[in-house]
Amino acid sequence: MKPRQQRMLAVGLAALGVAVAAGLSLRAFEENMMFFVEISSVVAGDYPTERNFRIGGLVVADSVQREEGSLDMRFRVTDTRCELGVVYSGVLPDLFREGQGVVAHGRMGDDKVFVASKILAKHDEEYMAPEVAESINKHVEDKIATAQGTVAECEA
Repeated sequence: MKPRQQRMLAVGLAALGVAVAAGLSLRAFEENMMFFVEISSVVAGDYPTERNFRIGGLVVADSVQREEGSLDMRFRVTDTRCELGVVYSGVLPDLFREGQGVVAHGRMGDDKVFVASKILAKHDEEYMAPEVAESINKHVEDKIATAQGTVAECEA
């Protein structure tokens, strides 16, 4: 082989290697990507069924139920328009409490209850996850429009 052909072969193999590495990296990102879905959309049935996703909202007052002697618990989360039941088994963050914002990672169970694998609570009084704040603000505006008779209520 001539030196020019060797250089072209080396450049071609290097480009092929970079392309394969990029493809594998993108595939790994796609498999591990987790989407945020509004509670109203989940209640309406518009959520990914084949993968985990995130929901977020405010923990409904008087909805937290702990099973005695177990780490299992149930609670409801709202985006101020719709509510969704959540089941979680594990240790909760210290800042988790009723009326506070949370983000839950998991998937929908067979009984239309969100089965969370991880719960995140906001870390201070000022911060709320951007997706949760946007969802709540949107549904507060919907409630105002509903009071004026222009938007339908939550589809349960």
